[in-house]
Amino acid sequence: MSRARNGLGRYGEDLAARRLAEGGMTILGRNWRSGRSGEIDIVARDGDVLVVCEVKTRRGGTFQHPMAAITPEKAERLRGLAERWTQAHGGAPPGGVRIDLIGVLLPHRGAPCVEHARGVA
Repeated sequence: MSRARNGLGRYGEDLAARRLAEGGMTILGRNWRSGRSGEIDIVARDGDVLVVCEVKTRRGGTFQHPMAAITPEKAERLRGLAERWTQAHGGAPPGGVRIDLIGVLLPHRGAPCVEHARGVA
């Protein structure tokens, strides 16, 4: 991944983590990897629910909207990663596990737009 793209992704994840924390969630981890299976961008707790967050950051006008990023294959991969995370951290919490998507759109001018979709997969 190029340095610019990596920086863009990191910036989007920082904005997403801030939005989740401002919404009352507790950030438990970021960029958790499970071997070759992939990575969870953000793991958070929302009350008694574990939240696995996929973050997609896009520059305005250049790519598909970030909220269109969850394909059935991506959703399946995220469910598997969530299961591996819970196994590695003592099991699922009483409220279960939810997979959310946070889309960050960076316009050419103005403030970033951060959208949070709950329970996407």
